[in-house]
Amino acid sequence: MTDVQQVPLRDIPFTTADGGSATLAEYGDGVVMVVNVASKCGLTPQYEQLEQLQKTYGDRGFTVVGFPCNQFMGQEPGSMEEILDYCATTWGVSFPVVEKIKVNGSHAAPLYKALKKAQDAEGKRGPVLWNFEKFMITPDGTVHRFRPTTKPDDPAIVAVIEGALPR
Repeated sequence: MTDVQQVPLRDIPFTTADGGSATLAEYGDGVVMVVNVASKCGLTPQYEQLEQLQKTYGDRGFTVVGFPCNQFMGQEPGSMEEILDYCATTWGVSFPVVEKIKVNGSHAAPLYKALKKAQDAEGKRGPVLWNFEKFMITPDGTVHRFRPTTKPDDPAIVAVIEGALPR
């Protein structure tokens, strides 16, 4: 669960792939999964499972939002055009992939500064450990944090989605 914040998570702006501005609120009031993604990471095959979740639950109010990040050993070096092309042609990604960001450090994106206050299943908060760390925001504003090696189709993630979306 997150600490009290000045601005609700869903209202923190970020930059879209085309340079515009958006917020998570624009994706509705269902479940939003925020994931820092990378094209050249050992966990990159998680794109397939993220896309499957999007296809399975998208009609019920679920959205994945991918945030490319090059902070972990240069695993997302490309331009936005290259990233979007890779996601579409290699993994068939239909969910939004937004502008490349930093998730840790003093230049971390404001959304990630807020998300990192959430605890994982072991009660730990703080820096994003690697690519493909998942933050799920449910309609009541609760943040569920899943570390990078937890696959998107893990029963714990599916349970959060199923429990928070209308049937």
